[in-house]
Amino acid sequence: MSGKPAVELEDVHKSFGRTDVLRGIDLAVAEHEVVCLIGASGSGKSTLLRCVNLLEPLDRGRILLDGEEITAGGVDVNRVRREIGIVFQSYNLFPHMSVLGNVTLGPRKALGLSRAAAEARADELFARFGLEDKRDAYPDSLSGGQQQRVAIVRALALRPRLMLLDEITSALDPELVAEVLNVVRELAKGGMTMLIATHEMAFARDIADRVCFLDEGVILEEGPPARIFSSPQEPRTQQFLARIVEAGRL
Repeated sequence: MSGKPAVELEDVHKSFGRTDVLRGIDLAVAEHEVVCLIGASGSGKSTLLRCVNLLEPLDRGRILLDGEEITAGGVDVNRVRREIGIVFQSYNLFPHMSVLGNVTLGPRKALGLSRAAAEARADELFARFGLEDKRDAYPDSLSGGQQQRVAIVRALALRPRLMLLDEITSALDPELVAEVLNVVRELAKGGMTMLIATHEMAFARDIADRVCFLDEGVILEEGPPARIFSSPQEPRTQQFLARIVEAGRL
């Protein structure tokens, strides 16, 4: 990692009952860096992202955002979440609101923007990501790919410093995956700092500055995509990627 850390995880532990999901995660993501988390289902990728967004309390360790310990007592969680956008595999759009209503709600309620200012910000994003013609549509009239693009735009409308993307293509039909991944490529080109949990190995190889392989709640191996995907060092990483190749997904 080069550059100032945007987010740092130090000795992060998280359990659910007797199940240890994260077992001492140490990870620093630099400003403008894109880090992809890969690994089997249940390896801890989604839980890690939820801890960074303060949706899950830590059992041990700490997380810093731009040097501030956001897991310390007394921290304003809502203020922190305004700085950290998160997009899940389920789009979580409000069905009774138009696309414009979904995207302007956060800036108006959380940031105190006027309706006109929030709509101007939304229209900029619609133009950037090819959603101008969906401005007044409702979520149930959109494809899954369009809904996921709206969910990303909704997170971007708060102008976060960090974006967390949690398996954002998992619920999509294969032909809709590319349009969502193109949005993420555009964000990466624009310098957005991102931490991405993904099953899309070819995409991770293409977009990431660094890839972290998680296994049973630890980062077993990390490095540049070219090395991780072509010559992984750990036997478990080798086994995982061999299965991915067998399945034709890399």
